[in-house]
Amino acid sequence: MHVDELDIPVDLVERLVADQLPQWSGLPLRRVASTGTDNAMFRLGDDLVVRMPRIHWAAGTVDHEARWLPKIELPVTIPRLLAVGRPGRGYPWTWSVLTWVPGDNPVLGELVDPVGLARDAAALVRSVRSLELSGGVTKAGPLRDRDVQVRKDIAALSHDIDVSLVTSVWEDALETAEWTGERTWVHGDIAPGNLLLVDDRLTGLIDFAGIGVGDPTLDLGIAWNLLPPPARAVFRDELAVDDVAWKRGRARALAQALVQLPYYRDTNPVLAANARHVIAEVTADAA
Repeated sequence: MHVDELDIPVDLVERLVADQLPQWSGLPLRRVASTGTDNAMFRLGDDLVVRMPRIHWAAGTVDHEARWLPKIELPVTIPRLLAVGRPGRGYPWTWSVLTWVPGDNPVLGELVDPVGLARDAAALVRSVRSLELSGGVTKAGPLRDRDVQVRKDIAALSHDIDVSLVTSVWEDALETAEWTGERTWVHGDIAPGNLLLVDDRLTGLIDFAGIGVGDPTLDLGIAWNLLPPPARAVFRDELAVDDVAWKRGRARALAQALVQLPYYRDTNPVLAANARHVIAEVTADAA
């Protein structure tokens, strides 16, 4: 997915586990199919997963998760860090072994109970916001910090999107919904690939590489990348999101989709398709 990402074959991971964590060396290891972009995941036995950063910008995420995962308690199952591996055998970064979180990712357009999922997701967002921890890394700042990149992305997608409409949605948010509030804890990537369902209920959340403190609208993206409009309205009501915050969350979701679509168009069809969906939902929602 990235020009300079690492190739991480299964046998390399097997050797690293055998070298450094021999207590698990006899367990079967297999690659996990995933739309994730920063890490390669390998199922280790039935209960564990090996998480290997595949690109340089993800190299620090293992230490970040190691710091915060032991302190986080949420009403859903989250991975627990069991070991941190060292660079070795040509692999340059730290890596981790975590508990496997069971469940299936929700699939856009195939939700059995979207309203129930909206309520579960809102409860999860509230729980993240209410974490009583100190020292969190500061996340994204004002919308205007992304303005130059958003305009570059809009120009790059001139043949794929309604440039005038998308620009209007973005500029309206800049003018009327800029962030001036208090930071809260945010997960930073509450997206379909990081949510897990059991019996159509939200039971798990993974990937805490982006956990930190910032604009609470950073965790509203699920409203447009997964939930259909009626469930989206329930999600908003459950969180009591006012018009200004809703518009800002919508703009943040749009900005992320505008980055993802050109970048992953040919390398990650699922993520690119979701980006197209977000752009369509955001512009329809803002009309």
